[in-house]
Amino acid sequence: MELKQIASFVKIEHTLFSLPFVFIGALMAGEPTNSEFFWILIAAIGARGLAMGLNRIIDRDIDAENPRTANRHLASGSMSIQTAWILCGIFLIMLVGGAAMLNPLCLYLSPIPVVAFVVYPYLKRFTWMCHWWLGGCLALAPAGAWVAITGEISSNSWYPDLLIVSLGVMIWIAAFDLGYAQMDIESDKKTGVKSFPARFQPPTTMAVMLLSVPIWAAAFSVVSPIGSLVSVILVVSVLVAAGSQFQNWWFRAHVSTGWILLAVMQLS
Repeated sequence: MELKQIASFVKIEHTLFSLPFVFIGALMAGEPTNSEFFWILIAAIGARGLAMGLNRIIDRDIDAENPRTANRHLASGSMSIQTAWILCGIFLIMLVGGAAMLNPLCLYLSPIPVVAFVVYPYLKRFTWMCHWWLGGCLALAPAGAWVAITGEISSNSWYPDLLIVSLGVMIWIAAFDLGYAQMDIESDKKTGVKSFPARFQPPTTMAVMLLSVPIWAAAFSVVSPIGSLVSVILVVSVLVAAGSQFQNWWFRAHVSTGWILLAVMQLS
């Protein structure tokens, strides 16, 4: 099994969404050591790989019926289900092992993201709120990094700043996923996936995406007002002017958001 195939299976590029918020959560908590940064990174990569691996395994039948996703590894048969489970096991070890190396509380809380990752693929079969659940999964990134540094969850330490940023991540990712899901409206209707765009159609979906912008922008201003403003300009520009290249620019604008916030946070 080649490294390139593994990276493609778990869509390693999607780690770019959560990773800056992992670092933001750690920096909001204090001054991480190099060792803490290393183990946070290991746990974060493990979490992201596990989430995508579980999603691919659970959704393989749905993927096979969707022309856009029919060539994915499990749907097409280019990777065996046994190999996929082995990869998930490796990523789980990275997540739990990284958490254990950070502090006992991280280890005790490590089952929470695992449960969240398992629930998401099934939730999309029952409710269009699945997009916000996915956002909640990624909202664990800054929260988990915070716990990694502080080793505590007392409300006087994380409230309100960390809570606000985490909620911002949830709304931001949900809005991104709403845009992404518009590619699969017809397929979702046929396969019974309860996506928001399939239920409410593109005009309503676009309205919700636009209304989400000031919410996550206000939340991200806790990290950096300037960084938040730049991100808003990027995302709104894509909503208004991307046209036929919407999906490409939608992805790029959202990948850029966290890194812009992190960069401006560090510079200031």
